[in-house]
Amino acid sequence: MKYSKEWETIVGRFGRWIDFENDYKTMDKKYMESVWWTFKQIFNKGLVYRGSRIMPFSCKCNTVLSNFEANSNYADTKDPAIYVTFPLEKDPNTHLIAWTTTPWTLPSNLATAVNPEFTYVKIFDEERQKNFIILEAQLAHVVKQVKFKKHKVIEKIQGKDLVGLKYIPLFDYFKHLGEGDGTAFTIIEGKFVTAGTGTGVVHCAPGFGEDDYHACVGAKMIKPGGAPMPIDDDGCFKDIIQKYKGMYFKDADPVIMKDLKENQRMISSGTIVHSYPFCWRSDTPLMYRAVDTWFIKVTDIKQDLLKNNEKPKWVPTFV
Repeated sequence: MKYSKEWETIVGRFGRWIDFENDYKTMDKKYMESVWWTFKQIFNKGLVYRGSRIMPFSCKCNTVLSNFEANSNYADTKDPAIYVTFPLEKDPNTHLIAWTTTPWTLPSNLATAVNPEFTYVKIFDEERQKNFIILEAQLAHVVKQVKFKKHKVIEKIQGKDLVGLKYIPLFDYFKHLGEGDGTAFTIIEGKFVTAGTGTGVVHCAPGFGEDDYHACVGAKMIKPGGAPMPIDDDGCFKDIIQKYKGMYFKDADPVIMKDLKENQRMISSGTIVHSYPFCWRSDTPLMYRAVDTWFIKVTDIKQDLLKNNEKPKWVPTFV
């Protein structure tokens, strides 16, 4: 409270009116107890539920951030940009190619997504003596990036005809999810897949992307809230990812890339400078990850909120 009077003066100079004589401070016990009381009323109305959602997470602060906070500190940063392959289980000489800037998510890969409405092409690369499946609209771009020296288109395929095909996993950590009745490591439908970037094939790690999560739940690959989460709250790989356990997720990128290259699953690598969200408190990179926590069903009381918003006098009126 040392500078409280200075704060009151500055706020007044901003032209902002606050009733400082009857204010509340979040550090006051009375305020804290009022929040718990309010939360109990909401809970008693059945508006509190336990759920899992993909949310921005600060590993340095060990906490979820709001979307407003996550959007407040974007910065240009250099990340890896790699092309990885997914050989089909029944035709190992034919590979899908996916592009990603997050190699650290690849040990958690459970699916690849294609747009069922797009046209894909199968090309034969004479140098590697292998077939590759790429979005037709991105063929010229991918050929240039991957440096296919001599290739030919041997087939056109509709995205919907690729859905359901199984592929060989990049890593064995979650291999059991694709065995027996498991549906992991399958090509799934993804209408979120666009034609403007990448290869038209999106690698899906449901614990680290909202589209990935919903697509895998929709394909009954995982249950709601059941996305594998092999990274702890500090951003380090857990014991289940034996090769990289204890590594910070960003530090693991070059090691994962080295392993993928040795296993002939990465056919091209480079870097990209893009805008990425950082924690506004610690200035460390955020991670979008599945978080199991408590939520309030605001949508259930939306009409009441809108109705109550009509009661006060808003100044200015456009607010």
